[in-house]
Parts: sequence; structure tokens; C-alpha cells
Amino acid sequence: MELETVAKALKELGHPTRLAIFKRLVKGGHAGIAVGVVQEELNIPGSTLSHHLSSLVSANLIEQRREGRTLFCVPKYEQLDGVLSFLREECCADESLDETKTRG
Repeated sequence: MELETVAKALKELGHPTRLAIFKRLVKGGHAGIAVGVVQEELNIPGSTLSHHLSSLVSANLIEQRREGRTLFCVPKYEQLDGVLSFLREECCADESLDETKTRG
């Protein structure tokens, strides 16, 4: 995953309200959650929620689908996994270099 993509995702998740929304959506699973349920549970005004959801969509963290009159939001778990993998992929890599230097 590219640095810019990860930076955009982390920027959007860096806002407390968006992070709360995303966390709630992740908890809901692959079927997604109706926007009205998120609004009610998190007590967020509709226009504010819409703004935050648009930001999450633009960061490719969620997708939306309409079923009749109900709009559902679904986390894009592959994107979440990509962001987390990006952060973990070089975890502790320098430690093995430090051990080599101290032995050598």
C-alpha cells in the first residue's frame, strides 16, 4: 500500500468522530449498518454524520449501498488490513540490525 493512501486513511481516522463511526461500522461486520442506526447510537446530527461518512468514503475506508430507502455503510476490511499491515511490515526490523552490529 502506498504511503499517500495510508496517510489519507490515518488522517481521516485521526478525527475522534470519524474514528468512533468507523469503529462502530467495523463492529457491525460485513453486512454493514444502516446510517440511521449509526446516527442514533452515536447521537450525531444527520448532516454531520453525512460529512464524516463522505470523508471515510473518500479515504476508501468504507463503501455505501442502498437497499430501498435505507443507506448502509460497510467497512472495507481489505483497506483496513492494508493500513495496519503498512504500519506493521517493518516492525522491529532495526532490532535485528542492532544485534548484528553489537555482535560484529
